[in-house]
Amino acid sequence: MFEPYLQLAAILALGMAAQWLAWRCTLPAILVLLLAGFALGPLVELCGHPRLIDPDRLLGDLLQPIVSLAVAVILFEGGLSLDLRELKTTGHVIWKLVTIGTVVTWTVATLAAHYILGLVWPLAILLGAILVVTGPTVIGPMLRFVHPIGSVGSILKWEGIVIDPIGAMLTVLFFEAIPRPNVEAAQSIAQSIALGIVITAGVGALVGAAGAAILVVSMRRYWLPGFLQSPVTLALVAASYAVAEQVEPEAGLFAVTMMGILIANQRQVAVAHILEFKETLSTLLVSSLFIVLAARMRFSDFEHVGLESIAFMFVLMLVARPAAIALSTMRSGLTWREKAFLA
Repeated sequence: MFEPYLQLAAILALGMAAQWLAWRCTLPAILVLLLAGFALGPLVELCGHPRLIDPDRLLGDLLQPIVSLAVAVILFEGGLSLDLRELKTTGHVIWKLVTIGTVVTWTVATLAAHYILGLVWPLAILLGAILVVTGPTVIGPMLRFVHPIGSVGSILKWEGIVIDPIGAMLTVLFFEAIPRPNVEAAQSIAQSIALGIVITAGVGALVGAAGAAILVVSMRRYWLPGFLQSPVTLALVAASYAVAEQVEPEAGLFAVTMMGILIANQRQVAVAHILEFKETLSTLLVSSLFIVLAARMRFSDFEHVGLESIAFMFVLMLVARPAAIALSTMRSGLTWREKAFLA
């Protein structure tokens, strides 16, 4: 195993090398990143050598907070790319995707987890909540690779960014609402989840708005020199995420997403240089995240993967997603090709 500083350097260098190789060979960057992390982690261990990259030993208890903050920055960058004017033409589809589509995906995934994987209902529902997420760390790089035309790119971009905090929130809220002595009926669980959604989204929106206001006012009144604007933005993103999480679990993702959207759509100060900085940082973080996550895998993780798992995966891809798209895009004006691409 490399020394810690060599592992950190290897993660960064390998991430950029994988991005370049993917660009050169016209391959999805995610595929190359996952293969690179897998090769230096579990594959090396399988050959009888210590892992060249071992994130758990390298970062220890800091691994989860670092990953969480990295995802927060990626979501903020995603929020910066969202133009509210796009909602005039695609807003109705996006709204249905994050509401109707979420319910459909959650329902199908839950039923499949129970009847195919054999999970008890609480665990099946919890897994279904996790799987409603498409995620900006996956969708963003794929859109840059595919370059879709028309409105489908905008729809997928909005869905991937907005659904991420929603999925995380639903997962945590249901986990906390799993029947305990003080929660005896399904109605109580539903009320707990509904209240939790309102509180989590409200806290996230308020903290995100406050963070955006602080940055915009500071820039408008020239309290920040040009060379500090991007670093201060990064610090405010981290602070907003941490404050929101401290007040309400999973509100942090709402906060940074809202902060990014508000900053991108205000007209008081120019933020093009901040967006450029965040795009560079987001690429670096996405590359490092996928290598780290792939390097953590163990071959023992695949011991429970059988025909049931493969069938479950195909149900998600061939039933849950197409059904969610079909119901969310009814009377949307999208062509069948666009709907097929979304699915």
